[in-house]
Amino acid sequence: MKVSFADLTAQHREIKKDIDRVIKNIQKRSDFILGEDLQCFEKEFAAFCGSSYAVGVSSGTAALFLALKCLDIGPGDEVIVPDFTFIATALAVSYTGAKPVFVDIDEKTYNIDVSKIEGAITKNTKAIIPVHLYGQPADMPEILKIAKRNNLRVIEDACQAHGAVIKMPGGKWQRAGAMGDMGAFSFYPSKNLGALGDGGIITTSNEGLFKKLLMLRDYGRTSKYEHALIGYNSRLDTLQAGFLRAKLKLLDKWNNARKEAAFFYNKLLGGLKGLITPFASEGVSHVYHVYAIRVKRRDEVCARLKEKEIGVLIHYPIPLHLQPAYNGLGYKRGDFPVSERVSGEIVSLPMYPHIKEKQINYVADALKGAL
Repeated sequence: MKVSFADLTAQHREIKKDIDRVIKNIQKRSDFILGEDLQCFEKEFAAFCGSSYAVGVSSGTAALFLALKCLDIGPGDEVIVPDFTFIATALAVSYTGAKPVFVDIDEKTYNIDVSKIEGAITKNTKAIIPVHLYGQPADMPEILKIAKRNNLRVIEDACQAHGAVIKMPGGKWQRAGAMGDMGAFSFYPSKNLGALGDGGIITTSNEGLFKKLLMLRDYGRTSKYEHALIGYNSRLDTLQAGFLRAKLKLLDKWNNARKEAAFFYNKLLGGLKGLITPFASEGVSHVYHVYAIRVKRRDEVCARLKEKEIGVLIHYPIPLHLQPAYNGLGYKRGDFPVSERVSGEIVSLPMYPHIKEKQINYVADALKGAL
């Protein structure tokens, strides 16, 4: 049996009529840039997240970058990011001219270790970017407290956490992207909510930030040929927004299917010697963008699974402080031991809404054999 790491064909078959209708309607209107479907999607996605506003942009990286620019972060500033994440989180900081400052992760959740954040704060620190890694919200109640104590802004990297929920103080449940000053999302095709190409969005409930973001993503313009600030060409295409509108209606359903798949994986793999299954914190709704396990002899295990035609990936094999791109920051091996340990053991198993139990059974059996 062949089990792909991700299979998008099933979800596209499910919405084929909607996709065909979107293409036909947008072709008819010819509003390919900043068109009707984009405006509708921005309102619908903001409402889904529980934010007042949303601004569609060209990618998740662009969402992080423009959020930082919106806060006037630049040369001389520092921004705290977790050491174990996709490099785009740090690159967005570097693009502004600011310095990313890395913090180790919690060994259970793989999200930023909140107990280490304040030790990384200096007089130059302007913001924190917590990453909701693999679809599990970071400890936002504590992060927001730290930010408030230190007068810092918070940009949520929710690129892997569309629809994830966390219980906040007072018992209110909030979606990822609606708790910080801004939330950044990616619509890369394999994400829980993915476009048919690149795309991203920024959520916020601050009207001033919203208006500035509208200018930043569109050349800084206030009218067709009047430009109030140095902006960028970073708009979400109307066609992609139309596809995303069709998918957004099914996002909760698809996320629930991911949770059921994760539960089945846990049932088959839980307690297996030499293997650590994903940990879900109390008071969160993990949406399992990635189902990541940890094993010793990771490369050998991956090789055996690939022999069985099982698609596996590693998210992520090199922590940020050891990336050659960041040699200049002066970090060395041993500075962030948890990130280093996790990056040497982590393996992502096949996970998508339409994965079948027989496929998960096959993966689990092959994994047991590999171990």
